[in-house]
Amino acid sequence: MAAYLKLAVSLLKLRIGFAIAVTALAGMAAARGAAPAWPNMIALALAVMGASGAAGAFNHYHERVSDRLMARTRTRPFASGQFRDSGWWPVSFAGLLLASLALAWAVAGGLAAVYVFLGAFTYGVVYTVWLKRRSVWNIVIGGLAGSFAVLAGAAAVDPAPQAAPIILAIVLFLWTPPHFWSLAAAKKDDYARAGIPMLPVVASDRAWPLAILGHTVALAALSLAPVWFGFGTLYALCAGIGGALFVWRSAILAVRRDRKAAMANFAASLVQLSLLLCGVALDAISGHSTWPF
Repeated sequence: MAAYLKLAVSLLKLRIGFAIAVTALAGMAAARGAAPAWPNMIALALAVMGASGAAGAFNHYHERVSDRLMARTRTRPFASGQFRDSGWWPVSFAGLLLASLALAWAVAGGLAAVYVFLGAFTYGVVYTVWLKRRSVWNIVIGGLAGSFAVLAGAAAVDPAPQAAPIILAIVLFLWTPPHFWSLAAAKKDDYARAGIPMLPVVASDRAWPLAILGHTVALAALSLAPVWFGFGTLYALCAGIGGALFVWRSAILAVRRDRKAAMANFAASLVQLSLLLCGVALDAISGHSTWPF
């Protein structure tokens, strides 16, 4: 049983799916208005996780040959041969996506379902099929997948656009490239062997650290913008501390440019995102009287 569970977690990329589901909940918390009922909130999070899982599983299937060339991916279910190639796999992934979209539509409305679809499509098709092996812009545009989850959560509260969720979605868009570029910098040989044109593989050692630092400075500054739209001190502290840590580590990486600094920056990106999402939740708990806390 434990072995099958481990395979499911790997195949559906459930760790990433859980993180994206949390960003959808953060989108709900960032939106001003009456929160959905608890069952609907949980159902939308599951729908986002399911759609993310479908896209992640398709990524495994589509990349099964090249995944064998990378140390970090060669143990994935298709790359390792634990799952055999079959045309039924994409059909099953499409079924999971359709079920997830139907659930999102039922509990959060059509606009939220559209955003959930766009997130899965961006990762599964735009990033995996069109850009991953063709363009250095792969993860930049692929970063929209997480942004759409934020917008889906906000649409569940109010379909009308709101400033704070849009800002949070842009921060997520800016966060993804330095997060993955830091990992790619630490594992350059892996990505080069697989022929994936991540920025640290194809750009000079002067250019890619500055690109990471530029993205980090921009997202750290922008993450404070919700304060101008009514977010309180707890949010400002979380966003400020997380952003400062990420910028500091990115600055060190720009100077040292080694594997240790790259992995430290990768870790800092996770801390920054966690603090940002905690800040959104704390602001909702302390300031949204319509939330069921």
